[in-house]
Amino acid sequence: MNVPVLNASGCLDALTAPEVAATLDAFVTKTVTPLPREGNPPPRIAEVDGWMLNSIGLQNPGIEVFSTSVLPRLQDLGVPLWVSVGGFSSSDYKTCCERLDDLDAAQVIELNLSCPNVDEAPETVVELVQASRSATSKPLYAKLSPATPDIAELARSVADAGANGLSLVNTLRGLALDQATLRPRLALGTGGASGPALRPIALACVYACANAVELPIVGIGGVMSGADVIDFIAAGASAVALGTVLFADPLSPARIRDELERARSRGYSSAVEIRRLAHGLAFASRT
Repeated sequence: MNVPVLNASGCLDALTAPEVAATLDAFVTKTVTPLPREGNPPPRIAEVDGWMLNSIGLQNPGIEVFSTSVLPRLQDLGVPLWVSVGGFSSSDYKTCCERLDDLDAAQVIELNLSCPNVDEAPETVVELVQASRSATSKPLYAKLSPATPDIAELARSVADAGANGLSLVNTLRGLALDQATLRPRLALGTGGASGPALRPIALACVYACANAVELPIVGIGGVMSGADVIDFIAAGASAVALGTVLFADPLSPARIRDELERARSRGYSSAVEIRRLAHGLAFASRT
């Protein structure tokens, strides 16, 4: 079963570990903003049962330095590059997309529309997608929050606004306290929660959106094994992204592919087949 395996944005430094990034079917960059950002103060990462909390704060060199100095080096990986962009207004998203539009190295743009570690843009998610769409002809993937009240309806709206695909899901806001001091373990208090405990939430979002729109979906959230990938494909994803697992097991892309290959022995030969089991024949027939 050929399932594209990517990394979740911010979970792999390709310039530090190029041998890992080169094993992916596409590399997703850390989110880049118009201006450089130092990120949030440390501590910025904490582990809790079933979760990892992070509050990096979109640390990045800014779109100009990224475009001229970082992106050319990433091309040496020899895999397709997805560039994650973010910001604090529709003009920020538009600026980044305009800068990337004529750069062949950036094959897909992922819109980080739901980072829980920074202030949100005043515009709606739909307006941010519309602004981005007006600035580029490249494929746009909208990365949505699992905290959205009706994610299926939001998926319809961003599809109408010009998104070509969905990345589901981003992290949830969480808090971890030091048991000795009862103070937050992250400098800013809360952070984005990822890890295995996020998986059933992400699966529910993929399942709902796959029934709502016919856009390709990258399933993200607690993927640790080949069995987890099968769950996401059955729910309606067309690709998966590895996040927290890369911190504990940098070689997980190869391992997970081996586990997927062994899934053939269970009789799962295609994505259409396993989606039929999860959704029924009517859904599978349109994929």
